[in-house]
Amino acid sequence: MATAAAVVVGCSLLAERSGPMIAAMIATLPISIGPVYVFLALDHDAAFIAQGALGSMSANLANAALCFVYVPLAQRFGTVLCLSAAVLAWFAALLLLRALELPFAVLLVTTVVVYGSLHGLFRRYSGARPSHQPSRPWYLIPMRAGFVATLAAVVTTLSTQVGPAWSGVLAALPVVLTSMIAMLQPRIGGPAMAAVLANSALPLIGFGMAIGSVHLNAVPLGSPLALTLGLAISVGWNLALMRLSRGAR
Repeated sequence: MATAAAVVVGCSLLAERSGPMIAAMIATLPISIGPVYVFLALDHDAAFIAQGALGSMSANLANAALCFVYVPLAQRFGTVLCLSAAVLAWFAALLLLRALELPFAVLLVTTVVVYGSLHGLFRRYSGARPSHQPSRPWYLIPMRAGFVATLAAVVTTLSTQVGPAWSGVLAALPVVLTSMIAMLQPRIGGPAMAAVLANSALPLIGFGMAIGSVHLNAVPLGSPLALTLGLAISVGWNLALMRLSRGAR
């Protein structure tokens, strides 16, 4: 729990000090799901991890619904309404995806198509900046650490009871995105926070590919190597996006 909390808090603090694009790159790294999967791999075999990754791919694809609802709402409305609507959209999309039980190939292609489309749709929202440098109330860091530590404890405790697919879903809950909304929108404003999510569309493709890699490689390569490869894919994808963005500018 402490390890997971420390990773997320450290990366979140970096995200707060950067622009929307860099913040999106950091927020879409496996900084929450990664430690949870490490703990799951200590308790379960590679087949469990491979099946769990399919559940995580559905949860990641449901993030598209969260972003689709949040980004336009945040231009006009407050944190409570925007976050509530976004979380409800995430749950609705997740339940639909779990009911459909899409195969791996369909999930992967849908992830690329949906987030690629969102990237084009969100371009006009991606450049907003906060009007001033916000202060940070003392309670935000322990609150964020508590969110992630609780997630790690719940998933590892319930994994045996709920099975691999729902363990993967729980591991991929949008803790980082929702906690950033809850803690940053009141301080930097809705448009600036929406810019972070608008810039996260393409990085979430890499996140989905990283999870897909874990699904494919956990059994033949073993969980440790599969998780390491997934992390490398996610980091490499985001670094490539940053390089392309700088080249375009």
